[in-house]
Amino acid sequence: MQLNFIGQRVKIYRLFLPLVFVSLLCTLLFASCTNVENQTSTSTGNSNVLKLLYWQAPTILNPHLATGFKDFDAARIVYEPLASYDKNDKLIPFLAAEIPTVENGGVAKDGKSVIWKLKDNVKWSDGEKFTAEDVVFTYQFITNPDVAAASAEYYSGIEKVEALDDYTVKVTFKDITPGWSVPFTGQNGMVLPKHIFEKYNGKNVREAPANQQPIGAGAYQVIEFKPGDIIIYEPNPNYWEVGKPFFQRVELKGGGDATSAARAVLQTGDADYAYNLQVEANILKQLEAAGKGKVVTNFGPYVERIMFNFSDPNKAAANGEKASVEFPHPFFSDRRVREAFNLAIDRENISKQLYGSTGRPTAQLIVSPQIYKSEKITYEFNLEKAAKLLDEVGWLDTNNNGIRDKDGVEMKVLFQTSVNPVRQKTQEIVKQALQSLGIEVELKSIDPSIFFSGDPANTDTLNHFYADLQEFFTGNDSPDPEPHLKWWTCAEIAQKKNNWQSPNYARYCNPEYDKLWQQATTELNPEKRAELIKQMDELLYEDIAVMPIVHRANAQGISNSLVGVEGSPWDANTWDIKNWQRVE
Repeated sequence: MQLNFIGQRVKIYRLFLPLVFVSLLCTLLFASCTNVENQTSTSTGNSNVLKLLYWQAPTILNPHLATGFKDFDAARIVYEPLASYDKNDKLIPFLAAEIPTVENGGVAKDGKSVIWKLKDNVKWSDGEKFTAEDVVFTYQFITNPDVAAASAEYYSGIEKVEALDDYTVKVTFKDITPGWSVPFTGQNGMVLPKHIFEKYNGKNVREAPANQQPIGAGAYQVIEFKPGDIIIYEPNPNYWEVGKPFFQRVELKGGGDATSAARAVLQTGDADYAYNLQVEANILKQLEAAGKGKVVTNFGPYVERIMFNFSDPNKAAANGEKASVEFPHPFFSDRRVREAFNLAIDRENISKQLYGSTGRPTAQLIVSPQIYKSEKITYEFNLEKAAKLLDEVGWLDTNNNGIRDKDGVEMKVLFQTSVNPVRQKTQEIVKQALQSLGIEVELKSIDPSIFFSGDPANTDTLNHFYADLQEFFTGNDSPDPEPHLKWWTCAEIAQKKNNWQSPNYARYCNPEYDKLWQQATTELNPEKRAELIKQMDELLYEDIAVMPIVHRANAQGISNSLVGVEGSPWDANTWDIKNWQRVE
């Protein structure tokens, strides 16, 4: 309408009309462009929005059904444990009102029980009160064999959990328990709401809507979750700590790769936080030079390791179960073969070339705390010695096809891990060494959202381990390594009857090891217990039950504008997200 009006009034100025029209059009276009720029700026630079990048995308938000760090991190934003250890190995209360001690009467002098006093001002994000009954229910949920919780081993030493009143919980152990602080703490201690999950405390647990839309007592609540893609969080309106959290919205974006995630934080500034930067050291250094963010490393307890499968992944039991304990592996059952493979791992090269300052070569499983680290464990790279060992045990190339064989079985292995450039390069280094020994190696890379999902229906998970070798990293989740060392006991073998949720994916079984583990569970003398834990690590080393390769730092990308991030080696990366805030 305005253009027509102008046209009528300026007929006598026809010569100037084009100039007027062009001027007006430019003005409109400029205004439009400015609005787009402002919208884009608001979208990508809103100081009230926290942007997290997880190239390994979360797939489930129930921490007790999860097996991957990505899922623990995503769930920890919503849920809290009773307490957690900080970077100085000090227990910090969350849902607990105080930390139990012998002095305050919380820890029994005989080591057989602990009493937790709970905060009385906590509500779930739906407004329901948090009470001791939620803690009792969480224990019942985790230990229900029909649920097949991945965290069950952390609670197996408990005889009962009871509510003494609405805000007091007593945990009674089956025996003397020096590791009283393991249950209900850290990323394996997140408490679930009874009123949400009590209808799903059984075989129907995977049908629970709260596995994707959780109701928690943590700083934030989930608004939207697309598994494998994005999670949108907003502040929990009922959060118990006044004045926190600091962001109005948290966007956790999954997918992509570690390098692009690092670039978004360190170079372009498009995101605030990037998870698990398993990126070659020289690339990280180049990206960090842009000055938008920094790489924060924390050498905690986590070790990159290559696992042997002690069962045959190519045979199936009568019930259809592959990699069954019924069928021992055709050559990994021989310790001397495992020794040959171990001698073919060039830990120094892998660590130096691929990890740089974020990795240290190691053959140890327990690298932290220092009190439990054995000085007797070493490593060696020696292909000549490896070849001689294989010759001695009769694995020779009898048909001249370039592959060792014995009794009609060829030495072929399937080596699997998650999709990641560093891991794929590690695979290549290992493959070249093994092939030089006359071993055929097939490499398999699995999307991390699948590999670490713990999904009982998916045979590509690390739990199923339908391969000969597999690589990933993990470690003890608390300063007490006893629960992690339980992974290697005979009772914890992952198999069909426990939904592949038990952590002994290797299907390793050694009664001598089990005996040591049992001794450590009841030894109250700290020095004697430390010796038993060292002996367990040394036995796994001597028996070559697993091949630890790199003590990896937990490397995260953090924007220069983000403050309050204090990582802990004993909990999820998001354990303190309530304290994260932005400075302009």
